[in-house]
Amino acid sequence: AAVREAENVHLLRQSGADTVVVSSETAGRLLGMATHTPSVVEMVEDLTTPETGLAIAERDVEPGEVGGSPRHLSDIVLGVVRNKKLYRIDAAEADAIEAGDRLLYVRKVTPPPEQ
Repeated sequence: AAVREAENVHLLRQSGADTVVVSSETAGRLLGMATHTPSVVEMVEDLTTPETGLAIAERDVEPGEVGGSPRHLSDIVLGVVRNKKLYRIDAAEADAIEAGDRLLYVRKVTPPPEQ
């Protein structure tokens, strides 16, 4: 769910929302970053635009990846989802991939062919 102001997040969570995006805070962060690091904002926009460029995606682990480190995969892994909980790549829980995990990773999006 989306909400404009952070003080209303609890209302959406009480109503059953699992995830709440505070649009004013997100826009404020991007505007603040744009003044000092505009290329970071450009990359964030690229990652959040699913049609072209790069995108953040989620996938099941492959059997051959179980027991290995997500840091050693060819994909750029950002986090591991285990039992519906997200662990950032720097968390100790994400050191080794387990069966049933899902990986959050950066994938290349191929734009549709021009006609």
